[in-house]
Amino acid sequence: MIHVFNINDFYCALDTNSGLVHVIDEIVYDLLKDDSFKSESKVKIISHKYGQDITKEAIQEINSLINNNMLYTEDLDVENKIKPAVKAMCLNMAHDCNLKCEYCFASQGNFKGKRSLMSYEVGKKAFDYLVKSSGKRVNLEVDFFGGEPLMNFDTIKNLVEYGRSLEEKHNKKFRFTITTNGVLLDDDKIDYINENMSNVVLSIDGRKDVNDRMRKTVNDKGSYDTIINNFKKFVSKRGDKDYFARGTYTSYNLDFAEDVKHLNEIGFDIISVEPVVAKPEEKYALKDEHIEILKKEYEKLAKYYIDSYPDKNKRFQFYHFNIELDGGPCIYKRSIGCGAGTEYVAVTPEGDFYPCHQFVGEKEFIIGNVDEGITNEEVVSKFRNVSVNEKPTCRQCWAKYYCSGGCHANAYNFNKDFKVPYKVGCELEKKRIECSIMIKAKLQ
Repeated sequence: MIHVFNINDFYCALDTNSGLVHVIDEIVYDLLKDDSFKSESKVKIISHKYGQDITKEAIQEINSLINNNMLYTEDLDVENKIKPAVKAMCLNMAHDCNLKCEYCFASQGNFKGKRSLMSYEVGKKAFDYLVKSSGKRVNLEVDFFGGEPLMNFDTIKNLVEYGRSLEEKHNKKFRFTITTNGVLLDDDKIDYINENMSNVVLSIDGRKDVNDRMRKTVNDKGSYDTIINNFKKFVSKRGDKDYFARGTYTSYNLDFAEDVKHLNEIGFDIISVEPVVAKPEEKYALKDEHIEILKKEYEKLAKYYIDSYPDKNKRFQFYHFNIELDGGPCIYKRSIGCGAGTEYVAVTPEGDFYPCHQFVGEKEFIIGNVDEGITNEEVVSKFRNVSVNEKPTCRQCWAKYYCSGGCHANAYNFNKDFKVPYKVGCELEKKRIECSIMIKAKLQ
């Protein structure tokens, strides 16, 4: 299987199974598109456009690549040879929030339940389970999440200290991350986070009017003015350690590339602005008729990315353009995706385990707890056995080993079936992958 595409007259061909990327010229693009080089009638039309000799030479080059197993390579027989073990956790430190974002999948912070904070005792048990379940794996990840985790900051500090106390004893190394809306960021928290967190996610949607329309305080005021100086101070003290500004775009800002540019221009170097996931009846939802508009925005961002690259004073990165083309995870991992429920779990303040943070509150997806570990094998097996080659739509898709079949939560929420991807998200992901490939090929 191959995929050919053209962005701003830059032509590429991707061989799906090998992962090889070929930068091609227009005639090869025309010959490969829809397998035209295999059709005498189509080749005749192309010969009239470019000339017989050039067309013949291009077909010879295509056949040479095929014969050398560089195009149209055979489908892979992906066999699971990995025994899953939980090695990452999302700790929901607060089922509470000091913002009430309109699109929040967590029902504005309470995850469809009572507002609560995780205790040190529950967090400690989660750490103990993570160490026990991870087997011989040395590197473990813990993400402090919410609601707004800084509402439970003292417990976070105590848990980080406890995690560090386990490292030498059990031959483990913890990597801590945190996601925050920035309302409670002050100098002490900034200094602590910069010292102890390997990565930090700063939640902001972009331009002031865009952000404030969806991300309001509990008093119905916009949050931009409250958080922007906190975030700027944080970034100024972060140095070269990882972070990214993370936003959500909706039908209200289909020109979301302008929000990415705004965030970059005011000092954020690493940015992720992602499509909202919402039911079609919501006014802010993205729909089929928006897809082509949004694809053009990604192409604009790709051009902005390339134009920014020579400027050594900037290190602008768009998070979703940073896909691994030279190596990355093994083919099995690329066929199953994020590892929700098998290598990664979310933990509620009460100590319940869910496959990921987006399922929290859906009681039928509880898979265990901090006292007993994972006990609901029936639910876990649904996540373990859902590779791209078992999804009819994905099996024939050129992007399957890059997106790994998309988000399980989105598939379930929209289609009640893990094997049926969320269409809008799927189309936009494919455009992001095209842009990523084009950027890397062009910069090299």
